[in-house]
Amino acid sequence: MEINMSNMIPLCAGSSEKHDTVCIFGTGDFGRSLGCKMLQCGYSVVFGSRNPWASSLLPKGAEVLGHKEAAQRASIVILAIHRDHYEFFTELTDVLDGKVLVDVSNNLKINQYPESNAEYLAQLIPKAKVVKAFNTVSAWALQSGTLDASRQVFVCGDDHKSKQMVIDIVRALGLTPLDQGTLLAAKEVENYPLQLFPMWKLPMYICTGLTILIFLYCLITEVIHSYVTYKTDYSFLFAISIPNRVFPIVSLILLALVYLPGIIASILQLYRGTKYSRFPDWLDQWMLCRKQLGLVALAYAFLHVLYTLVMPIRYYIKWWASNYVISQIKNNITYPFETSYGWRSDSYVALGMLGFFFYMLLGITSLPSVSNAVNWREFRFVQSKLGYLTLILCTGHTLIYGGERFIYNDYFYKWYLPPAFVLSLIVPCIVLVLKFIFIMPCVDRTITRIRQGWERNPQCPKLSNKENGKPDV
Repeated sequence: MEINMSNMIPLCAGSSEKHDTVCIFGTGDFGRSLGCKMLQCGYSVVFGSRNPWASSLLPKGAEVLGHKEAAQRASIVILAIHRDHYEFFTELTDVLDGKVLVDVSNNLKINQYPESNAEYLAQLIPKAKVVKAFNTVSAWALQSGTLDASRQVFVCGDDHKSKQMVIDIVRALGLTPLDQGTLLAAKEVENYPLQLFPMWKLPMYICTGLTILIFLYCLITEVIHSYVTYKTDYSFLFAISIPNRVFPIVSLILLALVYLPGIIASILQLYRGTKYSRFPDWLDQWMLCRKQLGLVALAYAFLHVLYTLVMPIRYYIKWWASNYVISQIKNNITYPFETSYGWRSDSYVALGMLGFFFYMLLGITSLPSVSNAVNWREFRFVQSKLGYLTLILCTGHTLIYGGERFIYNDYFYKWYLPPAFVLSLIVPCIVLVLKFIFIMPCVDRTITRIRQGWERNPQCPKLSNKENGKPDV
C-alpha cells in the first residue's frame, strides 16, 4: 500500500503564502531540521556552509552557498552553530552589518561563560541586530511537527522591529513565541534548556532522605529486633511489608510538608506585622516546589495502594490465615465477632479510600491542561480546602490504623522505639493544629488584613502638613 507522506506533514501557520528568504548558517541536525520546517511553511531557505559542495543531506528545495554569498541573499541570518566557531564572523562584518542575526546556540553547562552567547555575538558584530530565539526547541521537535514536544520559543533582543520579525517567523512555523525582553534576558534563556528538573531537586532530596530513614527504622524494629531477641528470621519482609510501611509514611509526611511552608509564612507575617518583607530564601524555595512535593506524595500513596492490593496473595498471609484457622480448630476455640473492631476496620479502610480519592483529585488539578481550565478561586479551593481535607482524612486513616498500639507495651514498642506509623503523624498533626489556630476568627482576621496591605508598624513615616503642601493648623 502506498502512503502519501505529504498528508503526514503538519500544516504551518501561513504556509499558503510565500515568505522572504532566510539564511541559515550551519548544516547540522538543527539547521537542517529548521530549514526543512521553514521550507514547508513557505520560506525560501539558503544555507551558508564552509563546505557547500559537501552538504548532501540538506532538504530538497534549499540552496547551499558559502557563508558570505548566503548572507548576502537574506536580511535574516539564523546562526545554528556553536559559540566556539563565532570568531569567523569578524571576517563577515561588512556583510552582516545591519542584518538580523538570530542566535540559537546553547552551552554545555549553566553559566559556562561570563556573558550570554547572544551578547558575545553582539560584541563581535556591534552593528548587527542580534535576537536570541529557537534555543529551547530541539531538532526532534521540528521534525515531529512540534506536536510531541514543547512549542514554546523564548525570544529576546534589543531591537523591537528585529525581534518582531523573528516572532513572526516563530508563529509561521506553528510555534508559540514568548517575548522575554532585551538581550539582558539571553543568559537566562540560554540556561533554561540546560536545567534538569530544577523544581524537582529539593522534593527528590527530601523524598529520598525520608525513604532511607523510615526504611532503616522499620528494618531495625521489625527485622533486626526479632532476629536479635527471638532468633527469628523475618528478612522476607524486605520485599513487600516494609516498603508498604515506608510508602504511606513518607507520603503522609510529604503531604504535610506541602502545607507547612504556608503556615510558617503566616507566622512570619503575623510576627512582622507586614507582608512587605521578604521570606528567607529557603522558605521561598520550599514554597515554589510545593506542587512537586504533592505529586511525589501522590506517587507514594499510589504505590501504597498497589502494595496493599497484593497482600492477600502473599504466601506469608495465606500461611498465617490458614494457621490461625487450624489453631482454632485444634484448640476448639472460636473467637467471637467484635463490633468495635468491625467499626475500626471499616472506618480505617473508608478513610483511606476517601483520602486517596482526594489525593487523586489534587494531582489531576495540578495538570496544566486542567489548572488552565479553572479560575484562580476554583484552583485555590481545590488545592487549599480540599488539600487540607485530604490531610485530615489520611491522618485519621493512620490514627485509626494505630488504635491501641499507641499505648506503650513490649510487643509494639521494640527497644523502646514506637511503631513506625507514629513517626508519620508528627508533622501532619503539627500542621493541622496550627491550621486550626489560624482559622480562628481573631487570628484569621489579622492575617487577612496584613495580606490586604495593612501594616502594624509602617516603615515610611507620615509626612507633616508642610511636607504635604498643606498649611499647619
